[in-house]
Amino acid sequence: MAWLVVQAPGHTLLVLDALRPQRVQQQLWDALEGTGLQMYLANPARGSIHSYGMALDVTILDPHGAELDMGTGFDDMTDVSHPAREEAFLASGQLHASHVANRRLLRGAMLAAGFSGITTEWWHFDCGDRERVRATFRRVL
Repeated sequence: MAWLVVQAPGHTLLVLDALRPQRVQQQLWDALEGTGLQMYLANPARGSIHSYGMALDVTILDPHGAELDMGTGFDDMTDVSHPAREEAFLASGQLHASHVANRRLLRGAMLAAGFSGITTEWWHFDCGDRERVRATFRRVL
């Protein structure tokens, strides 16, 4: 993470979730059935990219080891967690400029390392094209 070292000296990444076996993905899917929140999970029938070891959920720690405030917690299943909606929530006051700046710092670090983000979770980053990963790699069961 040389990019992060230059942009924010003393800050480090904290991995919150990485490899998630298929059986755990299925348990999460089942637990959210009927809640309207399954949109935050990949359908286990198709396979989560986490189950291939090709996704990370991360945040940033400041030089004192405290998590940067991203405006929502990790795994927050509300629209406020969606990077695609940050500007609207900034305008409405539900997110502050510091929240968006922290999220941009995280995205910058991950993009510089070759990861790509998604539109619904500020903490989730993929390593590789999802369809290629599913077609090429073995899923951890």
